[in-house]
Amino acid sequence: MNTSSIVPETDERAALREAVSGLVGRYGHDYFVARARAHEEPTALWKDLGANGFLGVHLPERYGGGGGTLGDLSVVVEAASAAGCPLLMTVISPAICGTILARHASDEMNRRWLTGIADGSVKMAFAITEPDAGSNSHEITTAAHADGDGWRLSGTKYWTSGVDEADAILVVARSGSAEETGKRRPLSLFVVPTDSPGLTWQPIEAALVQPEHQFTVWFDDVPVGPEALIGDDGNGLRQVFSGLNPERITAASISTGIALYALEKAATYANQRTVWKGVPIGAHQGVAHPLAEAYIGVAQARLMAARAAELFDAGQDAAEASNIAKFAAADASLRALDQAMQTHGGNGLALEYGLADLWFLARMLKTAPVSREMVLNFVAQHSLGLPSSY
Repeated sequence: MNTSSIVPETDERAALREAVSGLVGRYGHDYFVARARAHEEPTALWKDLGANGFLGVHLPERYGGGGGTLGDLSVVVEAASAAGCPLLMTVISPAICGTILARHASDEMNRRWLTGIADGSVKMAFAITEPDAGSNSHEITTAAHADGDGWRLSGTKYWTSGVDEADAILVVARSGSAEETGKRRPLSLFVVPTDSPGLTWQPIEAALVQPEHQFTVWFDDVPVGPEALIGDDGNGLRQVFSGLNPERITAASISTGIALYALEKAATYANQRTVWKGVPIGAHQGVAHPLAEAYIGVAQARLMAARAAELFDAGQDAAEASNIAKFAAADASLRALDQAMQTHGGNGLALEYGLADLWFLARMLKTAPVSREMVLNFVAQHSLGLPSSY
């Protein structure tokens, strides 16, 4: 299946894609599923990705990164997913947390945390969603109350991914030391080690088949020192937004990677499977046309994701493109996966064919990290100039 001609790539990017595909392909989808079903981290694969410089490809060289761009990391995420290993932690630790730290954290903090994120020896989770806030970050109630020269964090976070395998959590909280009269307390960002006293979590039982699991996290008067604060107190909202576009772009890359994986399997099966008169089923338009249409949708989504990464790396406003890319990629991925399963007939539901176990992960990406409804709200308001609906 031809996947290289749609998105223009430099020789360096093409080599990066080939290298990631080769490394992850040695593990394959069976490894991914086995780790997920055993509730185990994909430790060997993660270490290999880090040791080869893939996890930190976009991070500054002075902290052990490759000095590349978010577009480079998107290639890594898509290639790994297309090889059957869509790792959600690549979106969370290197893309969201790594980008925020690189842009806003002190040199001391980055030497402690960013170097480990870059080489894969450290993972960082991201805690923003709350049970009663959902997509509305203005309703966040987790609070950081001043305590000497540090703070104590109290509150609850929800659907926080990968806490059990993380060394620290990047927490979005309202800072009690920067309160403004008549206004909500401003947000601040804190890096909280997962072994901190008062920090507990409980898994959320979900249908997702993936190594990263989801948790409700409680902060019960968790003490953090001044070194835990990223940048300036009360400046967290701006810092969070610097991580949201990378989140959407790399989430789109997981979606398009899943789609490429599914279409590759479908094309191979349709070329080999014969039912009537010894002709491959792929020769029938009833099979070929839906796959071709799914491929077209994926190609369009990949182009939008590449454009979003290009804008972000150029320091331009990438919000519109990032939201559209995430929206388009999630829909295209589900259509491609569904049609790949349909092409396999009953075998599409057999776990040995490696498609059905991706369904809920692909479906989740329509809802998270930002729901399609919130993307439509954004486009209606900011692209079309319609009144805000929320």
